[in-house]
Amino acid sequence: MSWDAKDVALLKKLWSQGQSAAQIARRLGYSRNAVCAKLTRLDLKRGHKPPTAKPRIRSEPKRIPALAACAQPVARMVSRKKPTKQPKEFSKGQLYAILAEAVRNTG
Repeated sequence: MSWDAKDVALLKKLWSQGQSAAQIARRLGYSRNAVCAKLTRLDLKRGHKPPTAKPRIRSEPKRIPALAACAQPVARMVSRKKPTKQPKEFSKGQLYAILAEAVRNTG
């Protein structure tokens, strides 16, 4: 479905009156996305409203350093990680035997 001159003129008129893309689409019989795409191609945009209030610029609060926040210093760092077992090392023959057993069990 292509846009004819009457549809484009009505699109511009309705857009300037402040109707939404969905309302225009319903009235013209196009999809909302088709209306939005046509508005983009025609370079039609809504005028932005000026801000209604004057924003106050506040300074960021000062942060207390992490060390100063502690009441008492920590004597030493304690690791809570449990020691992991070292993996058992296998010989080449043992690895082949494990692999052969795994192949037998999956086949």
